[in-house]
Amino acid sequence: MSPSPAQRLRALIDGSELLVMPCCFDALSARLIERAGFPLTFMSGFAVSAARLAAPDTGLISFGEMLDQGRSICAATTLPVIGDGDTGYGNALNVKRTVAEYARAGFAGIMIEDQVAPKRCGHTRGKQVVPFEEACLRVKAAVDARDEGADILIMARTDARATHDLDEGLRRMAAFAGIGADILFLEAPRSEAEMERFCREIPGPKMANMLEQGATPVLPPARLAEIGYRIAAYPLTLLLAAVPVMERALAELKAGRHPQGLASFGHLQEVVGFPDYFAAERRYASGD
Repeated sequence: MSPSPAQRLRALIDGSELLVMPCCFDALSARLIERAGFPLTFMSGFAVSAARLAAPDTGLISFGEMLDQGRSICAATTLPVIGDGDTGYGNALNVKRTVAEYARAGFAGIMIEDQVAPKRCGHTRGKQVVPFEEACLRVKAAVDARDEGADILIMARTDARATHDLDEGLRRMAAFAGIGADILFLEAPRSEAEMERFCREIPGPKMANMLEQGATPVLPPARLAEIGYRIAAYPLTLLLAAVPVMERALAELKAGRHPQGLASFGHLQEVVGFPDYFAAERRYASGD
């Protein structure tokens, strides 16, 4: 019997190498990440909100929309996928349902955070977090859902560094680790020294969020590994790469010119699976 997505994610984070994790926003981006040889991916809430709704990451996208996007992503790749579960979409019982549904959708892990709903991108203004006790109950509900049968790992996130200070962020990280979170995510530390302190003082696997032009220094993977991180996430790199390319192609068309540097039609067919489809089609062709 092959290992489940959660078991494969567990094996990855139990290893010794830093896991470089480009984040996806749809089935195609997840497929491209796998084809490029990366070991895992993350469904970014910011990127899904942008790609699916063309809306900001301010809690506008719903649980149902995120779950639907996640099903498509998990079906398109064999990689372990961690899903952005935001605040869990309600109280502790909502958190438990969110964790269970993400596991049923095929996710290997889910991130649950301590922001006040509606939440927003961790590197934008206006964030608020729930009180310490409520934050701990959210993580406990997620861990309970896992322990009661949801085959999924729990990533616990705090945004308290921005709303309070680093000490409060670390207090929450230590508490989440004690509750049983599998992966810890201190959002938006402001310096390399803060990142070092997080990794030094808090036990357990930790994720660094490498957002271009964000609040946290974007460090080379080798340095992140040296500091003590297990995962380096790149939440918007693919989307930031795609937008200017599409804008340039549109500008060329608007000017009456055909865009240069496009992928070949054959390559696109290969990426989305036409060769496999045609092979399967031949298997079921009639003898007429």
